[in-house]
Amino acid sequence: MIEDRPLIVGIGGTPRPGSSSERALAISLRAAKENGARTMLLSGAELCLPMYAPGQPHSDQALRLLTALRECHGIIIASPAYHGSISGLIKNALDYAEELRKDTRAYLDGIPVGCIACAGGWQAVGQTLGALRTIAHSLRGWPTPFGATLNTSTALFDAEGNCTDMATQRQLETVGHQVIEFVHMRHAGREIAWSPPAISAAGP
Repeated sequence: MIEDRPLIVGIGGTPRPGSSSERALAISLRAAKENGARTMLLSGAELCLPMYAPGQPHSDQALRLLTALRECHGIIIASPAYHGSISGLIKNALDYAEELRKDTRAYLDGIPVGCIACAGGWQAVGQTLGALRTIAHSLRGWPTPFGATLNTSTALFDAEGNCTDMATQRQLETVGHQVIEFVHMRHAGREIAWSPPAISAAGP
């Protein structure tokens, strides 16, 4: 059994509270929580960290991020598209994962990574999703088969943060479901003892 419930950490948003990417991330985390996860949302001001510099002392906010990355069983990342790629805010937060390189579980090794990209058009959103998946691979994470792409040129959320488009809602919930399902499958696989297949002594 995974300790208590598996922890899924959400990283995303912009310095502006209530951004589309932050609201999208909250919906995916809620879907994971409904399937048995504990969740932690790190967004907005919590990600306004000093530029990552190897070997330098870290702020309390950066240490909180690093603790979350070390303790989590899965991650969901939501980024707005800035000039065809992920935002500097999200990239800098992910750069802090370099501090995990010498951990027993280096970087995000074996961790499922759900990816959400938000943009004011379809071209930028596709490129941003590709960038998120490339970064997840570079950190040894496993991007989920499904990634959510949100075209925010039309309103997708109401004032309370509820999604007003059912297709978008399903995308975001699918990301959350796949992350927690992967965690459960991977844990179950570890509990199955492997033994070599029996070889028959009989001749052909």
